[in-house]
Amino acid sequence: MNILPALDRYILRLVIVPMVSVFVLAASLLLLDKMLRLFDFVAVEGGPIAIVFKMLGALIPEYASLAIPLGLMLGILFAFRKLATSSELDILRAVGMSYLRLLRVPYMITAVLVAVNIALVFYIQPVSRYYYEQLEYDLRSGALGASIKVGEFTTLADRMALRIEESEDEGRRLKGIFARISDEDGQVLSVSAREGTFLATTDSPETIILQLTDGTIVQDEPGATPRVLSFTRHDLPIDLPAIEQFRQRGEAEREYILPELLRIGWDSGQTEEARDGSQASFNFRLVEVVMMLMLPLLAVALAIPPKRSTSALGVFVSIIMVVSYHKINQYGEDIAALGRIDPIIALWGPFVLFAALIFWMFYQVAYVPGGQPIGALENAAANLGKKMRQLFRRRKHRSDAFVTDVADPATAPAE
Repeated sequence: MNILPALDRYILRLVIVPMVSVFVLAASLLLLDKMLRLFDFVAVEGGPIAIVFKMLGALIPEYASLAIPLGLMLGILFAFRKLATSSELDILRAVGMSYLRLLRVPYMITAVLVAVNIALVFYIQPVSRYYYEQLEYDLRSGALGASIKVGEFTTLADRMALRIEESEDEGRRLKGIFARISDEDGQVLSVSAREGTFLATTDSPETIILQLTDGTIVQDEPGATPRVLSFTRHDLPIDLPAIEQFRQRGEAEREYILPELLRIGWDSGQTEEARDGSQASFNFRLVEVVMMLMLPLLAVALAIPPKRSTSALGVFVSIIMVVSYHKINQYGEDIAALGRIDPIIALWGPFVLFAALIFWMFYQVAYVPGGQPIGALENAAANLGKKMRQLFRRRKHRSDAFVTDVADPATAPAE
């Protein structure tokens, strides 16, 4: 038994396909751009490749919170644009269907995505962001086995310098090894070996064994003649550098979940800086979620091109408007976190203006006969396109005339 009427099922199909496509495309582009930078970063730090995919997984909630509103708006926009260009929208309007009735299914989808986005920005995203920062810290500190770089001298425990020429088997097998070790008495050992392997020890987790093969040891003591020893196999203990524990979650406001934001932002016992930052972060996340309720109206207002036109200008205008509003909110959050302006003014002020603009645009389409909220832009774009086509035709005509003159010298003027 179908719960939705046939019309609603039809609109649902029209919205879902482009919405999911845009969401996947936007999230993929964001992840691919970040993946390239992460590969460079991990390669410089000498870390394992698998850590790249863990870091990308931790960024998925953050990018999803950006891609979901964009996918929602463009999904609805493309659906109503198809209805308008195929004249189906005119038929639905002629039989008494209002725009609000046609938006029933889009708003059902919006309600579900709003709930998903609330879970993302208030709970999942802060925790995943902290996990990402922890992975980056472990990579920089060497906790992931990334402290020894090929072709560079690495200092370990302030008394040993180690350099390797080649690394194989994910860093477990080393070639072309040179080590210089000094102690408190001034004794210096210079060790070179053809290859070596790291081995773990059961006695102390702070110490590992570098098992060297085919090398030489030069022992230099103050006031004594240096001694040279050759070996076939030698175990060299290495004290691992102490790695500090990563900070606790919550030193940055974007790592707080909703209960923590409410507790800190309205707790008089907290510092003014902490309260400003928490209130700015809370209002920023909230206003981004609430704005999703306006996106179906914006999509419909920009989806319907002028009569006898297939202009896609509304698609570009919608993307520019949504991205610009997001950037304005980010700036408002920054200045509100610094305490320069109240978060209500910095974040809800632009929301009220943007919402009023969307309501006006929707009113022009839904209730004004022949209304076109971006009619001036459409006319300007049409005139610009017409002038560009005329210019290209003139250039093509001149080019064809020149080719004709060259091909047929008889038509050329006599000298």
